Amino acid sequence: MDYAAVVALEIVYMIAFLALTSAGLAIVFGMMRVINLAHGEFVMLGGYATIASAKAGINIYFAMLVISPLVVGLWGLIVERVVVRHLYGRMVDTMLATWGVSLLMVGLVTLIFGNTAVSVPAPIPGYQLGSFQMGGYNLFIIAVGTLTVLGLWLLLRYTRVGLIARGAMQSADVAASLGYNPKLVYMWTFTAGAALSGLAGGVLAPLTGLLPSSGGAYIAKAFITVITGGAAVIAGTLSSSVIFGTINQIVSFSSTPVFGEIAMLALAIVLLRLMPQGITGRFFRNSA
Repeated sequence: MDYAAVVALEIVYMIAFLALTSAGLAIVFGMMRVINLAHGEFVMLGGYATIASAKAGINIYFAMLVISPLVVGLWGLIVERVVVRHLYGRMVDTMLATWGVSLLMVGLVTLIFGNTAVSVPAPIPGYQLGSFQMGGYNLFIIAVGTLTVLGLWLLLRYTRVGLIARGAMQSADVAASLGYNPKLVYMWTFTAGAALSGLAGGVLAPLTGLLPSSGGAYIAKAFITVITGGAAVIAGTLSSSVIFGTINQIVSFSSTPVFGEIAMLALAIVLLRLMPQGITGRFFRNSA
């Protein structure tokens, strides 16, 4: 019974992890059709912002939940204004440009922080579940992931800001005829996606040591989650996170974490072969 509870908690944790790391990319790709190859570095930058703030004496929760999203959101705003705004509708060019941004970010972070691992201790101690020792911080990640998905759904579904953003992405001409500037909507949408990436990086920073190359650890999982989920931001990200998180942890507990990663990738290939438009392209077509 204790083992079953451990497996269930780890599955929920992995679902929250995937949803949290994919939310920013889902906003940018799902709504704007921009493939941001610097997404992993955005997450990495959020982690460094949290660690630097915590070492400067700032409360770690404030650093994770406020400073990291603000820092990465501001950087995302700069990237959108300088680079991405000139490339809308040119997917390959956008991919190349954001790849260049990712290389620039790795170089800048290496120059500022060095090429050695930095870390910050988790602010929540572990707890005992039967005969198993569990990470208490995982519960915090589950809570943040849940609140992030819920908040995004409420924002996109029931607020004027969400309605304007969704409308501008579906038809820029109609949004412009109603008095809204599509370019400003794109700018703030990209900034919001970057801020969500920063939030993910900040919250995940206490789990492992960070290196300038840590972005690669996030981008692959985020991409297969978002691409497999399809166009719907919330329904797609959540459905693919549930599927991949469950498969990853079940296979990991049955064998090793390496086979869990392989199983997740293999499942993504199968799902995309069966559903080229993603899960929401096949099922939840009218979802947010």
